[in-house]
Amino acid sequence: MTASLRIHDHEVVISGRLLKEVRLKEEWYEDLERPEELISALAERRHEADILTFWQRLPDVAPHHPYYKEWEEIAVLPVTTYDHWWSNQIKSRLRGVIRKSAKQGVTVQEVEFTDDFVRGITRIFNEAPMRQGRPFCHYGKNFDVVKSEFSRFLSRELLIGAYCEGELIGFMMIAKAGNYALTGQIISLISQRDKGTNNCLMAKAVEICAREKIPYLVYLHWGRGSLSEFKRRNGFEKTRLPRYYVPLTARGRLALRLGLHNGLVPKIPQTMLAQLKRLRTMWYRRFYALRDRRVLADEGEF
Repeated sequence: MTASLRIHDHEVVISGRLLKEVRLKEEWYEDLERPEELISALAERRHEADILTFWQRLPDVAPHHPYYKEWEEIAVLPVTTYDHWWSNQIKSRLRGVIRKSAKQGVTVQEVEFTDDFVRGITRIFNEAPMRQGRPFCHYGKNFDVVKSEFSRFLSRELLIGAYCEGELIGFMMIAKAGNYALTGQIISLISQRDKGTNNCLMAKAVEICAREKIPYLVYLHWGRGSLSEFKRRNGFEKTRLPRYYVPLTARGRLALRLGLHNGLVPKIPQTMLAQLKRLRTMWYRRFYALRDRRVLADEGEF
């Protein structure tokens, strides 16, 4: 359950049921320079939210607010020049992958948001119902929905397309966020995974950041698993930012005291969490396999 409202020139979102948390809607793009003003305004509307959370954006990593804080890990690639990234921030194995991609006919370029590009995006989205072990949120969307959803922030985004034999096999969106660029979508066809498409897209993103004098490329949170390994291989570093939590109600103060402000998932041991994720993946695979068999049976093809 999520609601949004505007307070003191800040658009905020309120989420949660038992514990209502409020944060800036565009916290990746917006600094909260005077949090006390927002805290005071929210305190007068205490029935709407229990806890305010905000962080300091890159490169402002040294804490300078008096509120309770925890450290949040994001993936950051410092960018100077493309040659520096190529020679010093990635290893020879990745350089080999990118060279091999070029030999396989992969070309990467900046693109415009045309109907042809949207059709290519839609085809990539609808290749498979699952990605990274769980249902893919864009699967099943048609051309009109994709065009509407992905045209909203074009004023701040740069688009990169990867092609092979004239076909879009992957794309990436990077957004200018002031002191850094932020990765949006980066995705490619699973059927073309042998071509190292995402690595080629990332290389182009670094080239663009270097050209535009953008000092950092940020790939959201650091995380765990294969995605964090992909980030590490491409030169990203784990960087900690202070995130603050300010209770606005008695319920918020109690949740903060009991360590429940981040929900129950952080309380689960990593070994158990990994097992639960494996079980979730198995369940979804069986679900989609059974669903596809039913569809084929209904069509008389099974």
